[in-house]
Amino acid sequence: MRRGKGREVNGILILDKPAGITSNAALQQAKRLYSAAKAGHTGSLDPIATGVLPLCFGEATKFSQFLLEADKRYRATVKLGVATASGDADGEILTTAPVPALSESALESMLDGFRGVIEQTPSMYSAIKIDGQPLYKLARQGLEVERKSREVTIYELILHGFTVDELDLEIACSKGTYIRSMAEDMGRVLGCGAHVSRLRRTASGPFEIGRAHTLDALRELKATGDFPALDAVLEPASSAVQHWPEVKLTELTASYLKQGQAVQIPHAPTAGWVRIFSESGETGTDFLGVGEILEDGRVAPRRLVATR
Repeated sequence: MRRGKGREVNGILILDKPAGITSNAALQQAKRLYSAAKAGHTGSLDPIATGVLPLCFGEATKFSQFLLEADKRYRATVKLGVATASGDADGEILTTAPVPALSESALESMLDGFRGVIEQTPSMYSAIKIDGQPLYKLARQGLEVERKSREVTIYELILHGFTVDELDLEIACSKGTYIRSMAEDMGRVLGCGAHVSRLRRTASGPFEIGRAHTLDALRELKATGDFPALDAVLEPASSAVQHWPEVKLTELTASYLKQGQAVQIPHAPTAGWVRIFSESGETGTDFLGVGEILEDGRVAPRRLVATR
């Protein structure tokens, strides 16, 4: 991405991604709307999926990794009796089979096997890279490669309802969880095959769907108020780590930290990562970035925003 083109925009856009496009296509549309010089997303959503896709602009891209590693929450419809090549509704149908008679108690017993720490083999249609190539590109060439299973954590798995051939599920999970793989595994347990027919991400880290904006709504904002109206809906870069403890530095102490020095801060946490702010003027504070508590109690800078 070349610098020098576009506006200097800093902040996080909580996008409600529409169905039918890739996360990168959604990012490019938002980037053009903002005329932003620099932007990146925080982990892909499948084309069929909708919902929370945080997009980082400018200095906020320095903290996108923390959102990529954050927990997620989804609402999914699992279609039983039909297995597809991709594990979702976009894939070619591989098999169909009768769906066994379902009861709530039987389904809850099945779902118990997917709660807590589980092993998952990523789909061939995932974005995981092997030798630099995303798996989904290999899959589209008709290739299949061996994938290592991985541990993921399912914090919550709620059955909101079911019909003769569909499950309505809510899933709270750790990073790297593939809902399509979960659906495929459920189909194997039930002996009839399954795939994800609808998927909506309702939360990513600290960001929930109620705070998300659609591309259409952003286009309307730009038409009526141009860039100030668009910029007003951005969350600050610090919101990416809003659940971390906060430490506040004097302007003098902040000057040392900006030079890369670890600093002593009274009453700081004794371990872990922190958000760092600096006093600014009489009443204001500026977000400086994030740091880590060293063994001697000092705060070491780890990722700082650019300041003039």
